[in-house]
Amino acid sequence: MSRATGTHGKVEGKGGNGSDRLTLVTGGAGFIGSNLVDRLATEGRRVRILDNLSRPGVQRNAEWLRQRHGSRVELLCADVREPAALKEALRDAEAVFHFAAQVAVTTSLDDPREDFQINLGATFELLEAIRRQKHPPRLFFTSTNKVYGSLPDVDLRTEATRYSPVRDEIRRHGISEARPLDFHSPYGCSKGGADQYILDYSRSFDLDTVVFRMSCIYGPRQFGTEDQGWVAHFLLRALAGETITLYGDGRQVRDILFVENLVDAFLRTERQLSAVSGQAFNVGGGPDNTVSLLELLDLVAELTGKRPEVEHAAWRTGDQRYYVSDTRRLQQLTGWRPQVDVRTGVRRLLQWLRQLSVPAVPQPAGTRDWSAPQPAALAMAPPKES
Repeated sequence: MSRATGTHGKVEGKGGNGSDRLTLVTGGAGFIGSNLVDRLATEGRRVRILDNLSRPGVQRNAEWLRQRHGSRVELLCADVREPAALKEALRDAEAVFHFAAQVAVTTSLDDPREDFQINLGATFELLEAIRRQKHPPRLFFTSTNKVYGSLPDVDLRTEATRYSPVRDEIRRHGISEARPLDFHSPYGCSKGGADQYILDYSRSFDLDTVVFRMSCIYGPRQFGTEDQGWVAHFLLRALAGETITLYGDGRQVRDILFVENLVDAFLRTERQLSAVSGQAFNVGGGPDNTVSLLELLDLVAELTGKRPEVEHAAWRTGDQRYYVSDTRRLQQLTGWRPQVDVRTGVRRLLQWLRQLSVPAVPQPAGTRDWSAPQPAALAMAPPKES
């Protein structure tokens, strides 16, 4: 997901007459957004992206989408917090995937006001803009496992390379949606508040909405940092021969989900909206796709042939020692389940990262420079014929 800040402008290109409805993806040039946009456009759907390209790496993703899909994908460089921009972005939209966000716990601690404005304030404005539409589009929102807090009451055993739950039910299935919410950190509060507003707008105003409480998503188009996208971050540091910092002892366990499988979950849910509208679902790799930080380091060493240097730092606020998604409700209602295992997914991400040879995508002659926010929207130019 990419942070959305910038200025708004008029969308140009196909669809202005209202006869050709489309899908809006906020934060659509980010990691998850670009993967979804690519799938939608490949399937023949028109897509509008609302993104300012401010997050590192997203200009690469935008250029990649332009080259692959041309004018089928529109880009609106805009601030998701501006009501006028949201109104323009929603024009003709029949579905909205809301990914634009402030994505890091650490950043929320440094600037909780901006975190609130982007994650909760902008989501409220989006809900209001959708509610005012003559035909409100369906809304899909990416929330976070952080809405469950740090899970201090989940008793754990300390094993050689990981923590393991004492309770057999959690060990076999993970954390379910029945878990009480316990927002921890400003990020947890802002995403959790948005999560609850979206569910309530379905109940109070009869909007079609679905919330996905995501675990750790990874895969191509991800330019990870130690604050967000840690699987890609570990690989990038290893490839560069740089030290990796582990916060805590490294035994923290997560269920990781390859991004293609997440997109599958989105689209299965969209196709079966009548069965899932107004609900929140945990989505992640589940118990079959868990890995600790220490275990990921071992896998990185195996795949790259060199073990990265590691240093340790103090535990971070709100960090969960163990979080694994119980995805049974999503599976039962949609038939979805993860298809890519940890080893295969990490290897595929490593192969993609190895293809990155320069820090920014070269701009073909005659195209706009997308390395910084633009003052107006544009339709992506068709790719040049080879």
